[in-house]
Parts: sequence; structure tokens; C-alpha cells
Amino acid sequence: MISEGSAQGEMNEMRKRRKQKCLEDCTIQQEAQPEVSSVETFQEDDGEQTCAEEISSPKEGVTLKDKNDTGTKYKKSKPAFHQWAKVFFGSWAAIASGMLYAVYLSTFHERKFWFSSRQDIEREISFQADSGLYYYYYKKMLQATSIQEGFFELTHDNKTLSLRTLNSVQQIGLYPEVFAGILYRITGSREVIEPVYFYIGIIFGLQAVYVTALYVTSWMLSGTWMAGMLTVVWYIINRTDTTRVEHTVPLRENWALPYFALQVGALTGYLKTNINSTMEVFSYLLMCASAFAFIMMWDISHYVLFVQAFILFLLDCLDLIPSRKITEVYRMYLVCLTLGYFTQFRNSALLASPLLSFIGGSHLAKYIQQNLKKGHFVARLMKLLLHFYLVLTVSIALNLVIKKILPQEENEHILKFFEAKFDLNTTRDFSTNLLLCQETFQTPSQEFFIRLTQTCLLPFCTSVLLICLFSTLEVVARKFRNEPQKSDGLPDVVVIGERPEVVYHMLHMVLFGSLAVMFQGLKYLWTPYACMFAAFGVCSPELWMTVFRWLRLRTVPPLLLALVLSTAVPTIIGLSIWKDFFPDVMSELSELQEFYDSDTVELMNWIKRQTPTAAVFAGSMQLMGTVKLCTGRTVTVHPLYSDRDLRKRTEEIYQVYSRRSAEDIYMILMSYKANYVIIEEGICNDMGPVKGCRVKDLVDVANGHILYSKDDHDVNYAFSLYGRFCHEIKLDYSPYINYFTRVYWNRSYRIYRINTLISFQY
Repeated sequence: MISEGSAQGEMNEMRKRRKQKCLEDCTIQQEAQPEVSSVETFQEDDGEQTCAEEISSPKEGVTLKDKNDTGTKYKKSKPAFHQWAKVFFGSWAAIASGMLYAVYLSTFHERKFWFSSRQDIEREISFQADSGLYYYYYKKMLQATSIQEGFFELTHDNKTLSLRTLNSVQQIGLYPEVFAGILYRITGSREVIEPVYFYIGIIFGLQAVYVTALYVTSWMLSGTWMAGMLTVVWYIINRTDTTRVEHTVPLRENWALPYFALQVGALTGYLKTNINSTMEVFSYLLMCASAFAFIMMWDISHYVLFVQAFILFLLDCLDLIPSRKITEVYRMYLVCLTLGYFTQFRNSALLASPLLSFIGGSHLAKYIQQNLKKGHFVARLMKLLLHFYLVLTVSIALNLVIKKILPQEENEHILKFFEAKFDLNTTRDFSTNLLLCQETFQTPSQEFFIRLTQTCLLPFCTSVLLICLFSTLEVVARKFRNEPQKSDGLPDVVVIGERPEVVYHMLHMVLFGSLAVMFQGLKYLWTPYACMFAAFGVCSPELWMTVFRWLRLRTVPPLLLALVLSTAVPTIIGLSIWKDFFPDVMSELSELQEFYDSDTVELMNWIKRQTPTAAVFAGSMQLMGTVKLCTGRTVTVHPLYSDRDLRKRTEEIYQVYSRRSAEDIYMILMSYKANYVIIEEGICNDMGPVKGCRVKDLVDVANGHILYSKDDHDVNYAFSLYGRFCHEIKLDYSPYINYFTRVYWNRSYRIYRINTLISFQY
């Protein structure tokens, strides 16, 4: 017979062993799942204290954190050394990736344009079209005697366009150039680095920030910095579809998108449910600063933020995020729009933006419709549909009212463009057809999808997107039915569809991907995030665990298998892609390219030497941007035709390639006080394969000299008394020689002086 004391001792010993086992299990699960570690509790038949309760017993001095919003039951911090080592190496890799990418861009740019061995005019010619005009204003800012004088000259610019004074900072969006010019002056860089290198260096530095922001965002989503490395690999390999900075450096998107990446990264951290108060405040402040910078750098930024606001609205409606956070983000939008409105010289486009109307409409609809997230499934679904309709109706009505109060001359032009883009109407308008013919507004070609498939980005991105979508639908359906999560015997980890930051990026991919399919230029808003999203998916143990839940995998420990796959799969992908494409990347850096347009260099040198400083030139938009940059001469049009007057000017100047009389062309050019007109052989003799998108076709359609049938197969030419002006003037016969005198020509260009005294010769 066993004594009472012996029985009590054995019971205490059993309790100690059970506590030790539970502690070991907790440690194993914590190490297996960095962010979410759940311990399943059990109850003894005799009603004794549970394992989790014993561990949290004050007698043992061991405590676990309370349950958080993600559904995690308990947490136990990792050893400090392991955490710090992970953060240190991940941060070092993020910074190194950004810096190496900036070095790559700088090396590639030098190999292509040979800046170090070129004269100033040859360097400037490499800034094509609108890029040249941007750099001209940066150079003008530096040529002024002071910052105040330079800024005044840009805001009272009467030397760019003939017969017009512009506030170029507002109308062209020169805030990046103003910022770069001020920074160049106050840092004393004049004696250290040339202005052109400083200018492109800032842009390349921003691209480093861009890549680093994508890296960190993927790291935050997946919990491992390996996802960041895979993001960078995919971004560089798909650089043809992720950025245009290699070929057109000063574009507005190259200034703005790094700030948008920062804003998205900060928003990702802000949406996380297990974030502490300090990091939440930091994420919010970073989000505010980067959103304001984004608005200042790009005139279409408020449209991008409108799409983002709509995504957050969907998250709120689906009850995947606290309404408090949505309200705070909307408040941030309002503050940024207000600051942008006053900073951009009372820019009425920001007040008439759909973002402002949508915020007002969603708040008003929420005030009208109470208890949106209460009730059974059918009731909540009906409330949700009604809420969508109410928000849409109120937002559109509010936007129309604002546009009535603040008339926007761009509204009619934008509406006409979308009607023609989606075949809702046909138009002969020159400006609309010119926009439709630009590559940015074309539908992406088949090669775009083939390239993404060859680099494995599209298949993995689509797979991750579908998994997240189905998981989100499962979570939303359970929430609407007020059902608890089903227990399937697998470890209790957070389902991927329950994480609001993941659902945000899933909707981000869907909406911006839809826009990229319609407009090729918007693929640069989607492809970088496709790299980040795909890398997050293959590196996330939670995503693999979600799949294993659906498959009801039990033969192999699912948590262990998820950890193995989330490490092995991205490693294999990265190594295989790098093996196939790394030689091409390195060959681009070793290959000596040469960009040298001798005809354009000769043209610019002749203009600088042989024409008066006050001379006014007429010609194509792209060429006039180069003329303005390289020679400083006044022009009649420039590539950034942002208002009605500039669109009208562009259409009339392009009449030099139409079928109109010499007298008509002369009167048009004289109305803009032009002294010289430059005719380009490439436009005049263009035999491009795209029917209807050649400049001479566009002006013929606008003038009624060429008509296309409805099925777009047959072309019917209308009658015209005159031949094409650019061809006829080359023959040097009357009346052309009476109005114009050829003063310069080479293989690509012809310059004609516009005669002020007309002598008719026959």
C-alpha cells in the first residue's frame, strides 16, 4: 500500500513533467511560426488545471501574452539575439539591394549614353521629348542668381512659349526640378559634381529607395527577408516592364513611384493587427509624408490614391479591418489633398478629384446607413449592396457639384478620350486621337505576358492571388454567417485571408492589374507589386498552411512542411531565374552601346550659331522640347500640352504635315509669331505600320481629308486641292518660295525662315 505522502509526491512530479512538456511544445511552435504561435489547451478528465493555465501560473513565474486581434492565443518572444540577427541581416540585405540597383542604373546609363566623354549639348540631346523640357527648367533654376529669382522665373515664364506667360511650376509640375535645384544649391554641390550628374543621381537614388521599399513590404508580409531578396531578383529581371528609368530618366513616374512604394509599405505596416502602438504611429507618419510627396511629384497621383481608397473601403465593408484605421487613413488623404491644394497654387484639380468626392460620399453614406455590420447573412449582404449603391451615387453627385462650382476645362477632353478608347464614340479630334495612338494608352501586347511567364512571375503571382482570394472569400463568408472557425486537427495558425494587409495587396493586384490590361503605361504601377506579391506568397508559411488546410494534409506534419517549402521553393526559383537571366544582365553592363544623333547635334549647333536669341521656332512637340533645352530659343509648342490652348497650338502647328495651302500654313505660323519652322523627314515620309497613327494621318482625319470605314478595313480619301505641305515645299516653287526660304537642311531636318516681306515670284 502506497502512503499518502508518496502519492502526493508522484502527482507533483507528474505535474512538473507535464509543465515541462508544454513549455517545450510552446517553444517549438514559437520557433516554427515567428508571428503566430498557438498552443492548443486540453482539459484533464478529473478537472485539473490545463496545460496552458499551468504554464501561466504565477508560481512558476512564466506568463504568456493575451489573445490578440489575429486570433493568436498565446505568444512567447524569441531570444533577443535571434531577433536582432534576423533584423540586422535582413536590413543590411535591403539596403545593399537598393544601393546595388542604383549602381547598376548608373553604370548602364553611362554605357549607353557615354556621359563622361560627351559635350553638354550631346548629353542634353539624350533627354528626349518631355524629359528634355524637364531638364531645361532644372538648368534654368540653377542659372538664376538666387533660389528666389529662379523660382520667380519658373512661375512667370514668358520665354518658353511664344505669346504666353506660364506658371510652369503649376502647369507642368516642376516640383521635382525645384527641389533638385534648391538641394544642389544649399548642399554646395556646384564645386563637387556637375548639375546633370546630380540630377540623374537623385533619380537613381530614388530608384534605390523604390527597390528597398518593395523589399521591406514583402518582408513584412511574409515574415522572412528571403521574400525581399526574391522581390528584387524578379524586379531586376523584369525591368523592361517594371520601370522606364533606364531610357527616360526625368519622367514624373520615376520621381513619384518611389514615394508611392514607401506609402504602400507604411500602409502595410499600419494595417497589421499585431502591430504595437509605437510602430503604428511611425507607420502612420511615414504614410502621411510619403503620400504628400507623391501628390507633389505627379499630377495623376490623386487618381492612384483614389484606387487605393476604394480598396480600403472594400476592406471596411467586408469587416476585415477596424473602421478606426480606415477613418484615420481617409483623414490622411484629406490633409494631403489640402496641403497639395495650397502648395500647388490652389490647384483646383485636387478639389475636383474623385478621391475627395469618394471620401465625402463614403462618410456621408456611413452616417446615413447605421449598423452595417450587424445581422444575419442575407441581411448583411443586402445592406452591403445598398451601401455600395449609396456610396457610388453620393460620390458621383458630389463630384458633379464640385465640378460645376469649379469648372474644369479638362473634363470634356477626358470624357472624349474614354469614349473613343472604349469604342463608345468615334471622333476626328486631333488631340484625342494623338493620345490614343501613344504607346502608354495602348493595350499591352502579347509579348508582355510572355515575358512575365518566362521569368515565372505571372504563374506564381496568379497562383498566390487565387489562394488569397479563395481564403478571403472563405473568411468573409464565415464572418457574415457569424460562424466560428472550424477545427480540422491542424495547428491553430492564422488563415491568410484573415490578415487585412494581405487582403489589401490582393485587391491592389486585382484593381491595378485590371487597369494595366487596359493601358500599357499603367503596367509600371502593377508589375513591381506583382514581383513583391508573388515573392511574399511563395515565402509565406501561412499561405502554405492555408493550402494544407484545404487539402487536409495529415501524413506529414503540415507546419514543418510549410516551413520547408517556404524556404526551398523561393531558393530554387531565385537560383534558377538568376542562372538563366544573370548573364544577360551582366552582358548589358559590359556591352558598349552608343547613343549619338549626329543630325540633331548639327541642327542644334546651327541654331545656336546662326539664329538670333529671340527667334521663335515651330515644329513637332518632341523636337521643340530638344530645341528649348539645347538652344534656349522660344518655341510655339512643347511636349507637355496640358491645357486647351496648348492642344490647339499643337494641332495647328502640325498642319505643316497636312494637305493645306502655303498661305494657310503661313497665316497659322505668323499668328504665333514664329520666325522659323522645322520640318522632319521622319514625320513627313513616315511609312509606319500602324494605320491611322501617323501624324499626317491624324491631321488628315481632323481636316476631313481621309476617312476610315466603320470596319476599319478600307480607307477613303476625300478630295483636297493641295498636296501635302511638307512635300510640296521641298520642290521650291511658287507660292511656297514666296512665304518660306530654306536656310538649313540635312538628312533628317529642314529649316525654313518665315518671310515677313512677301515677294511673289513665278
